[in-house]
Amino acid sequence: MLSLVDLRARIEAGTLTPEGAVRLSQEAILARDPVVRAVVCTDAAPAVTDRGPLAGIAVGVKDIIDTAAMPTQMGSPIYAGWQPRADAAIVMRLKGLGAVALAKTTTSPFAGIDPTGTTNPHDPGHTPGGSSAGSAVAVGAGMLPLALGTQTGGSVIRPASFCGCAAIKPSFRLLPTVGVKTFSWALDTLGLFGAGVRDVAHALALIAGRPAIELGGVSPGTPRIGLARQDFADAPEPAAQAALDRARQAAERAGAVVVDCALPPELAAAFHVHATIQDFEARQALAWEYADHRGALPERLGRQLDDAQGLDAAAYDEARRRAHRARRVLKTLFSDLDALLTFSAPGPAPRTLASTGDARFNRLWTLMGVPCVNVPVPGDGLPVGVQVIARFGDDGRALAVAAMIEGALQR
Repeated sequence: MLSLVDLRARIEAGTLTPEGAVRLSQEAILARDPVVRAVVCTDAAPAVTDRGPLAGIAVGVKDIIDTAAMPTQMGSPIYAGWQPRADAAIVMRLKGLGAVALAKTTTSPFAGIDPTGTTNPHDPGHTPGGSSAGSAVAVGAGMLPLALGTQTGGSVIRPASFCGCAAIKPSFRLLPTVGVKTFSWALDTLGLFGAGVRDVAHALALIAGRPAIELGGVSPGTPRIGLARQDFADAPEPAAQAALDRARQAAERAGAVVVDCALPPELAAAFHVHATIQDFEARQALAWEYADHRGALPERLGRQLDDAQGLDAAAYDEARRRAHRARRVLKTLFSDLDALLTFSAPGPAPRTLASTGDARFNRLWTLMGVPCVNVPVPGDGLPVGVQVIARFGDDGRALAVAAMIEGALQR
């Protein structure tokens, strides 16, 4: 994989130019994308600068995020060829740091749950996950050092686990969603994919303008980590359990104290209302597409919006109250813990291209708005990751603990 931090070190040392770094991505896309099909289109004449802390870093932009130089087609024929007039706020921030928005990456239509034509970089017969399929694959396949995704249920952490790369879903609204197609305004969160934890940490600190987020500014010390199995989300596959066990052992070798953590019932109750909040809002966010183009919507999203028509405001309001209670309880839980360690996905990427996999180990944490980091766990066979979670606003600690575990796993 292409490491953002390594590329920047080579550029600063003078052994690689920004143009040369971008060219590495262009060449990798030409070589690998015909198989994995992660890229929708590229900027044929990218403006490469030598100024800024991300100069020379080519970025993949999920195709629900507006770009003025490339179409934004939402993964749907409804928006075929649609060209925004302006870049999304997150794209402008990256450009201001010197990065190059080089490619639009595939997305499930409207960031829903229908699959794309993208394949897993480790085995083309397996799903890459979704909805940020292209971004996870572009990084996992070594085509790009940084890519943008979004998560409403599990669309960053799950595909990162399936594709073997690091990723962060930051605290809710840490990154701006202006210029990003809405699915659920209470849940949609921008996320980052990178080769390793240090890469996403460096990128997030720069993009958010918060240097303390970076690993050098946050020491995990001797963290107390709660092992959360999320029993209310059904059992994981053996490979996911094995990855969690290896991550626990790695954390303990690195000096952490790991304790079993039974999640309070308020969190289980919130887990079960995620879909109510998501679908009630999706019905409104996609009202035009549903009313005027129902026949062009993909199968799963179409059925999801059909069912959502029956949701009423009372159910939505009660779901929001349950979520609010759960957030208060989770804040109390973190008074005794620095982080939680849990599954990123039920197991390795399923052997199918007709599904994006199951987000059941991600939905609760998206609803809670807390930072979540996928840590790849080395092993035989297809990749499996684990998820490190910290309290709201403590993204630096989540990343520091994740880096501690990642480092111990690699030794």
